[in-house]
Amino acid sequence: MSLYRDQGVVLRSIKLGETDRIVTILGQGSGKVRGVAKGVRKPGSRFGARLEPTSHVAFQCYRGRRDLDVVTQVETIDANRALREHYGCLTHAVSMLEATDQVAQEREPNPALYRLLVGALRTLAESPTPIVSTAFFWKLLSLEGFHPMLDACARCGADDGPFPAYDLDEGGVLCSTCGRVMGRRLDPETLVLVQRILGGDLRGALAEPPGTVSIDAERLAVSALEHHLERRLRSAALL
Repeated sequence: MSLYRDQGVVLRSIKLGETDRIVTILGQGSGKVRGVAKGVRKPGSRFGARLEPTSHVAFQCYRGRRDLDVVTQVETIDANRALREHYGCLTHAVSMLEATDQVAQEREPNPALYRLLVGALRTLAESPTPIVSTAFFWKLLSLEGFHPMLDACARCGADDGPFPAYDLDEGGVLCSTCGRVMGRRLDPETLVLVQRILGGDLRGALAEPPGTVSIDAERLAVSALEHHLERRLRSAALL
């Protein structure tokens, strides 16, 4: 076995036996790794408290012969404790963790995804608004190569608007003509919010008060992401 060190975000943790856990971590340089943390469920173990989902940690592992490594050392960079103390923040954080877990590939470094997740969790902890997860989902789609077409009809190419519908198969907005026969209804305000998120005005979008527009943008983002993943995000039902 070889030893390696990295920093990453704990995506999930499941029980193993009576005292151990299997943790999944998105590492900055190692990609998504799964490791056994031995003895972390014993009473008084400080090691286990550092491996809670949403935690940003520096960790050391021995690479296993199969798909499970062995976690030997963990130091907290940012516990993101505020996310776990507020139910609303936690549900949005967990949904981002699940989406990341589904997108990330085993042992394949993805620094851009790592930076996106770390930044989103930090922003959510500091400014608890649901628009953070909305923005995360849209940016994740773009990062995965599915940047939505928002300034012209994704079916016929018309760019004069309006665009009253969005089609998941086409990956973008539809004009009035194409939107009559396909796609889902898209309010103009929702389209503007998504354009701001992906068009360079993320700070301004995050400052907007939550409401029906942000809810619609989040639902559309989740649907688009689930369409891309070809599976449901179980945590999205809590949003």
